Amino acid sequence: MSRQGRVVKPAIRFDGTVKSAQSAPDFPLIRLISMRLALILMLCLGLPSPAAAWTEPARGTAERRAMMDAMRPLAEMNLGAPVEFVVHGLRVDGRAGFAMVSAQRPGGGEIDLAQTPLVRQQGLDPEFMDGASMQALLWKSGQSWAVAHWAIGATDVWWADPALCPQWGAVTPEVC
Repeated sequence: MSRQGRVVKPAIRFDGTVKSAQSAPDFPLIRLISMRLALILMLCLGLPSPAAAWTEPARGTAERRAMMDAMRPLAEMNLGAPVEFVVHGLRVDGRAGFAMVSAQRPGGGEIDLAQTPLVRQQGLDPEFMDGASMQALLWKSGQSWAVAHWAIGATDVWWADPALCPQWGAVTPEVC
């Protein structure tokens, strides 16, 4: 029997006796919650995670070295030679790459921004720079990496530009 969307069922007590018929919902609350939880888990676990798409080249690998070598001429032109990098983040997905590094002098020496070509020749104010940090979007052609977009001392998240997402979104999923 049905009464306002409910099915009348006998209720069974914990001691095994049957209580008189009463109105019980078609889907008990626990079953409904379980089904919804299962659906949410299937959707969450079934979708690929954007962060899982990219990989980080390991220290000492040819790919990591090639990416740093592609960035080095730009850093040396703007900060003066020689420079080495402290890698804060390095991502690769297919032919797209993204690097977040800090430039320093060999052996860990700090770069005096006031004495760099970036400041002395281009007139940038070191007070408005985020030190010798460098970010770059790279593109792999054959076995070589090339820097397509880059910044030194940027204080904004310039790689969040929607125009860059079609090509580099896989390595910058947080902003694309």
